[in-house]
Amino acid sequence: MDYKKIGVLLAIGLIILIAMIMFIGPDQILSALQTANMNYVLLAIVVQIIILALWNTRWSIICKSLNIPHKQLPLFAMTIIGLAINDLTPSGRSGGEPVRAYLLSKSSNEDFKRTFASVMGDKIFDTFPFMVLAIFAIAYLMLYLHLSASLFSLLLISLLLFIIALLFIILLCFNEAIALSTVKWVFRQIKRFTNKVDKYEETALTSLLGFQNSLKYLLSNKRLLIVASAISFLVWFLELLRVYIVFMAFGVNVSLGMIAAVFLVSSLIGIIPLLPGGLGSIDGVMILLYSMAGISASVSTAATLIERMISLWMVLILGVILLPFFGTGVLDQVE
Repeated sequence: MDYKKIGVLLAIGLIILIAMIMFIGPDQILSALQTANMNYVLLAIVVQIIILALWNTRWSIICKSLNIPHKQLPLFAMTIIGLAINDLTPSGRSGGEPVRAYLLSKSSNEDFKRTFASVMGDKIFDTFPFMVLAIFAIAYLMLYLHLSASLFSLLLISLLLFIIALLFIILLCFNEAIALSTVKWVFRQIKRFTNKVDKYEETALTSLLGFQNSLKYLLSNKRLLIVASAISFLVWFLELLRVYIVFMAFGVNVSLGMIAAVFLVSSLIGIIPLLPGGLGSIDGVMILLYSMAGISASVSTAATLIERMISLWMVLILGVILLPFFGTGVLDQVE
């Protein structure tokens, strides 16, 4: 992991966030924060903990389907570390997947390609409901916020690119010929700069076949598909409920449809690999859209700050605390 690069990008994100706070007015935001009902804030934190537990449960079910031995508490720690690294790395929020697979492989003595298949299966189950809800979110915003043609076009293009990328990844997972051709093409490009990758190419090609077999077996399990998908939709509902509860802390009545639209669109923006955890970009989009929905800028900012403190910074801090128990060398798995 390039710590210097991560530090610089985090600093940029914080500067953007501070600039937004200064523009809206620190005094107004502070006054809004002081009105927050802490009972609701604590309830939102409890909901976040339930969400983390459900993420871990889904991954555990997938591991059981692949007969990968694991213990719940260490797996829960791996889940949090993976989420934290996703937030730290500006890589389309996917830097934590190789780390989770590595940690599980190390603790279970299972082949990495099998543990990586479990992680990618978990990712696919999480992504499908997001795609469905993101399409709903863009339609909702178009109907109720009367977005400009340029902003709507930007969101629609982002969603289409994301869907195309997801479909391509799924194709790579199941089509052996295309997957092998893609890996060989990638290594051909790398060899233009260095010739010291031959052994890695052979390992990648061998691991790819084992990974595909495990993933195909995983997704052929109908019971797993139903249970994991149900958990995924429940997780996304609880994500929206958490935001709704945060607004209740300020005595603001916001429709769940509006919260869903804003949350999912901002999450879609956060997938673009620009800044760690979408810091600055996600916050800005949430504040802008909530303000356009008629909520005062100060309350929109205060609610966004608390929501991000729970969903981003709390998970990030927990991940950093847990990381030393597994050894900081696991960060070398992040490219």
